[in-house]
Amino acid sequence: MKFIKHITLLSFFLGLAYASSMACTTAVISGKSTKDGRPILWKHRDSESYQNKLRLFNDGVFTYVGLINSDDSNGDQIWGGNNEVGFAIMNSASFNLRSDKDASFRDQEGIIMKKALQSCKTLEDFENLLANLPKPMGLEANFGVIDAKGGAAYFETNDNSFVKFDANDKKVAPNGYIIRANYSFTGRENEGYGYIRYMNAEKEFFAAAGTKQLDPTFILKNQCRSLENFLTEEDVKSYQNLSENQNNFIVVKDCINRYISTSSFVIQGVKENEDPRLTTMWTLLGFPLASVAVPSWSLKNIDLPETVRADKDKNAALCIKTLELKKKFFPVSRGAGEDYMNTTAAYNKEETGIVQQLEKTENQILQLSQENLKKWRKEGINKTEMKAFYQKVDEIIKTNYKTLFEL
Repeated sequence: MKFIKHITLLSFFLGLAYASSMACTTAVISGKSTKDGRPILWKHRDSESYQNKLRLFNDGVFTYVGLINSDDSNGDQIWGGNNEVGFAIMNSASFNLRSDKDASFRDQEGIIMKKALQSCKTLEDFENLLANLPKPMGLEANFGVIDAKGGAAYFETNDNSFVKFDANDKKVAPNGYIIRANYSFTGRENEGYGYIRYMNAEKEFFAAAGTKQLDPTFILKNQCRSLENFLTEEDVKSYQNLSENQNNFIVVKDCINRYISTSSFVIQGVKENEDPRLTTMWTLLGFPLASVAVPSWSLKNIDLPETVRADKDKNAALCIKTLELKKKFFPVSRGAGEDYMNTTAAYNKEETGIVQQLEKTENQILQLSQENLKKWRKEGINKTEMKAFYQKVDEIIKTNYKTLFEL
């Protein structure tokens, strides 16, 4: 681990940059390296669109679930999701692929991901989609993709071309996973954003891969709520013995979780011969440190839990609750207050931190989810049970947020 750290520190001082307001930390994991053999996508979304929600779509060849901004009434842009045939996609914005000569046509990532979910079944389908798009494509992104055949890859994509990085190729991904922040390995050297966030994730993924611990629960509990800074070696959990009444501020703008974090999700694919409709999207909607993981599936006529969806341009109930709690993490509103988070709002010795209080709620949802998934994988999907499960999830969230926080 020290060897890796010493080698990679050089990249920080060559290309150190603070995060953009449109940024993300992401990973693609081959099923060959996960705990149960199913591939995984992870996206920790950073955006200035703080209100977001999930929606079930039936406007393409395939039914799909997508994460959208709440003010996107028609759902024209998707920021991650999966469809009924097991294809899943997400992205991280890249800031070192576009050249000065590129056209002004840009910001098409959300539109392209929607097209992909509407029509793609495999990685090859997505590759063909990119190859056949009119040029310039208006893209500067790292697209992470998995499919029901075990495919898992990134596509570093600019206006005119793309390069594929296969997570199943040991030469490309020796540990079975690939991480991307807001720069591309095929882009201009020492430009882009998220070098420290990249290493925050790399450190944890490397350790987990070596002990076969890479699974949705590990990512949800650790990466989706990460508050560690690789460069300074500071971690919020080192302050969890402080009292709830103490203010203890740390700078979080280079942590995976920061003020502009608007959601985090893990998409778990399927094994060969499993029903691809059981591809599961676990979403921490809204501010991740104040949210709980809600599972969803892409099935026609089975709408998502009420707490994560909303009609037209309305906001999702869970997102509203998390943004209210977010104020306790960032009580300083003047100047650069958004860079400073009060650690005792997350963890404290009385265990009244928001993350600590929500752990039981999330564990209850995760346990029920795994019980249902185990049954459905063996016996087939039961739509009546799935609807009842969604209702139970809504009940758990509504009751516990009301009890714990009066929300």
